Amino acid sequence: MKASLGNEELLNLPKTAFLCSRRVPASAVLKCYDWANAQREASRCVISGFHSQMEKDVLHYLLKGTQPIILALARGLKTRLEPELKPPLEQGRLLIITPFDHSVKWVTAENAAIRNRMMIELADEIVVGYSNPEGQLDMILHYYKERMIVRL
Repeated sequence: MKASLGNEELLNLPKTAFLCSRRVPASAVLKCYDWANAQREASRCVISGFHSQMEKDVLHYLLKGTQPIILALARGLKTRLEPELKPPLEQGRLLIITPFDHSVKWVTAENAAIRNRMMIELADEIVVGYSNPEGQLDMILHYYKERMIVRL
């Protein structure tokens, strides 16, 4: 981790990484929403890039709760935060982390892979909403076969 913004104490909590491919079949959507609501109700700390549309939807559900959230960026730290991130940041329940310095401005497939590996290494549990069998996420998960990976 190169840079962070927010409550670094969240890194000491048990964390669940949530990863999901960009394209998600309809059959996985409700499972992901139900999972997000369950994490919110259980006050579980979730770490994710919240980059794909499904990951953004999961963040939307999590932000309605009070549980801790770790947002892992595939670029340098943001200079401007989205309005919905400001309250949880001020409440000390949000941490934004990145393995990149401020000069990295764009998300690339390579950056996303580095970020995903960082999240997996930091997490106690890995949950996959959906991974395209031919996609980059599935290739990364292949290297973590020894870890317990829950697929929704």
